[in-house]
Amino acid sequence: MAFVLLCACAFQTAKAQKVGTSSLQFLKVMPTARATALGEAYVAFGSGIDGIFWNPAMLTGITGHEATSTYTQWLFDTKQYALAYGLSLGSLGRAGIQFQVTDIGSINETSVENLGYTDYQNNSNPGSFHDGLTGRTFTPNSWVLGLSYAQQMTDHFSMGLTAKYVSESLWDGSTITAPDIYGNLQTFNTSVKMVLFDFGMLYNTGYRTLRIGTSVQNFGAQVRFAQEAYPAPMVFRLGLAVDVIGKNALLSESSNNCMTLTTDIIQPNDYDQQLHFGAEYMFANLFALRVGYKWNYDADGLTFGGGANFDLDLIVISADYSYGSMSQYLTNVHRISLGVKFK
Repeated sequence: MAFVLLCACAFQTAKAQKVGTSSLQFLKVMPTARATALGEAYVAFGSGIDGIFWNPAMLTGITGHEATSTYTQWLFDTKQYALAYGLSLGSLGRAGIQFQVTDIGSINETSVENLGYTDYQNNSNPGSFHDGLTGRTFTPNSWVLGLSYAQQMTDHFSMGLTAKYVSESLWDGSTITAPDIYGNLQTFNTSVKMVLFDFGMLYNTGYRTLRIGTSVQNFGAQVRFAQEAYPAPMVFRLGLAVDVIGKNALLSESSNNCMTLTTDIIQPNDYDQQLHFGAEYMFANLFALRVGYKWNYDADGLTFGGGANFDLDLIVISADYSYGSMSQYLTNVHRISLGVKFK
C-alpha cells in the first residue's frame, strides 16, 4: 500500500510540472534492444537483468547470474553504452549493478565576441563574416552508476529499488567564468553530481499470464546548473503484459510459439501523457520478432527489431537488435544488445 501511495504522489507531482522543464535529458535514452523494439512498453513485460533499467522488481526473475550490454547509436553521432550484472541471493532477494555512459564527442567552442562581421564599413561593404569559432574544443560527459535490490514479497508480488549516482558535465571543468547579462563576470556551475532513485513493482495476477507492472524513475532532488534549478526527468510507468499465444495463454495454447502483447502508460514530468504499445513473437524460445509504437511524441513513433537465444548448456547467450524511427528530420536510432545467463 505504501508503494502505491508513493506512485500516486509521484504521478501527481509529474502532472504539476511544466512541459520541457526537466534537466539531465540523457536519462531519457533507454538501453536494451528488446525493450526498445517493443516501443518501450516494458514495465510489465520483462524478467531478469534487463529490467534493471526499467523496473527493478524484474530482477526477481534472476535464478543465477545474468549480465547484459547495450550499444545505442543515438542522434547526431552521439552514442550510449550500458552494462548491467545481476545475481540471486537466494531467500535474501536479488541484487544488480548498472553503468551507463553517453559519448557526445568533442564540440567546437564558439564565442559571441568573435561572431559577426569584421572590418564593417557599411551595408554595401560589410567586411568578412566570422563564424565565432575560437579554435578550442570541449567534451561534455554524462554517466550513471546504479545499485539495485529486489525481493519476491509473495508468490505473485515483487518489489525493487535502485539508487543511482548520476554525473553530468556540460564543460571540461566543473565551473566556468563568463559575463552575465549585465556584463559582470560570474562563475557558473557547469556540472552536477547527485543521487536519484527508481522504485518498481511487478504483480502476476494469476489469471493466465496477465502481469501488471509499475515504476517511478529518476526520483530525487532538483538539478542546478548555473543559477537555475530544474527537476530530473522523473517518469511514472504503468503497464500490462499478457501472452495471447503460448503456454497458459489468453487465446491459444502452444508449446513452441509465444505471442505477447504489452502496453504502457507513461507520465513524464515535462510532457503530456504518452502511450507505448508492443508485440513479440517468439518461436521455441530461440528466435523473436518484435514491433512497437510510441504515441504522443514529437519525433518517436514506430519501432521494430528481433533477437535470438543460443543455449550452450551452461550458459544462454542472447543477441537483440532494435530500430527506432525519429521523423524525417532526425537520424534513426539503432541498438544492439548482448546478454548472457549462467544456469
